[in-house]
Amino acid sequence: MKTVNSMEADLKKQRKLVQRLTCSVQNYDWGRKGPDSLVARLCQLNSGAGVEPDRSYAEFWMGTHESGPSFLVKSGVQNGVSNDGGEDESFKSWLSKNPIVLGDNVLSKWGCDLPFLFKVLSVAKALSIQAHPDKELAKTLHKLQPNVYKDDNHKPEMALAITEFEALCGFISLQELKIVLQKVPEIVELVGTVDANQVLHINEQDGEEKVKSVVQSIFTQLMTASKEMTTKVVSKLKNRLHMESQVRPLTEKEQLVLRLEKQYSADIGVISAFFFNHVKLNPGEALYLGANEPHAYICGECIECMATSDNVVRAGLTPKHRDVQTLCSMLTYKQGFPEILKGFPLSPYITRYLPPFDEFEVDRCILPEGASAVFPAISGPSVFLVTVGEGTMGTGSYKDAITEGDVLFAPANTEISITTSSELQLYRAGVNSRFLQAL
Repeated sequence: MKTVNSMEADLKKQRKLVQRLTCSVQNYDWGRKGPDSLVARLCQLNSGAGVEPDRSYAEFWMGTHESGPSFLVKSGVQNGVSNDGGEDESFKSWLSKNPIVLGDNVLSKWGCDLPFLFKVLSVAKALSIQAHPDKELAKTLHKLQPNVYKDDNHKPEMALAITEFEALCGFISLQELKIVLQKVPEIVELVGTVDANQVLHINEQDGEEKVKSVVQSIFTQLMTASKEMTTKVVSKLKNRLHMESQVRPLTEKEQLVLRLEKQYSADIGVISAFFFNHVKLNPGEALYLGANEPHAYICGECIECMATSDNVVRAGLTPKHRDVQTLCSMLTYKQGFPEILKGFPLSPYITRYLPPFDEFEVDRCILPEGASAVFPAISGPSVFLVTVGEGTMGTGSYKDAITEGDVLFAPANTEISITTSSELQLYRAGVNSRFLQAL
């Protein structure tokens, strides 16, 4: 029979299984302002930080990346803030001292670090036209420009819509591109008739590599147009579309281009939007982006998960550093509409989104009042984020209250049970279960 002391020791051991985290916020210009931003609300609830009404709150980071690290909360916590006067330990430092919590499979492949970075994004205006390098290119860029490319890892990622969410992603089909060149004379003016005619006269029968080469040629010509020429042509495009809107309804892409022009006037990214698929996600739908695929988030709020990296190569719709030649040379130039992930049910209340990347997967859990759900023990670590409501999280005989803004780390081989006292929504990021099961 267990003594009181041994029972208390067991309780302390179980309590250590789940660790509360305080997390970082990024105030990029494209973020939503003040209380309109989910990122701002989560940050305030998570760390107690004040929200400035006129400041942009763009990204909430949960992980170990040095550009936005998370910290373990000490015992004695109120609303995510340590009240014992001591400094909280960095999540990365704690993992290095307690590698067993990652599980053997994760340790053998990625070492003593979390292989994924978990985020919430609140997007008010378009992010840059961008792509993320593969591992080989990431190592080269980090070596050549460590102040710009701050790590040597690749950054495959997935965006899971919380609200309606818009993005540009991947190149439109060859047939659609031909129609664009016939209907948008400003593009031909920028790239010249030679490159335009190459696209107009090529067919799928000419082979995938030939088609990609032609698309790369015209896109590179577009993105490297002079600032003077770009300013002139974007202005001409805007004036033409405003005039034509008086006599016909503009297409969705034309309306989007005018929205982008208001946000980034005289920017080549305004014109390049014609080359990309305009993707609209409903809440609960997801989009994954592999290495060297062009994209730009436009508006909305989402959960984002990726390999632990912050490498971004930008070429338009941004005041930040642009590396146009690198972007144009690195892209895959695949064409066609991207796959939209709707997830698959793990249980009545949990939906899993499983991208083709080893580093991560995401679960979405929506529990009605009084319901419960179980996340089975797996051989990799997990990070949980509560976005709506309140309830209880348990491991074994230990239980603790959870509420909106809470971020919690669960080690490998830990079963997690959730019960609710109101409707509760939470998200879990973890290592891809296909990778874990294949070992």
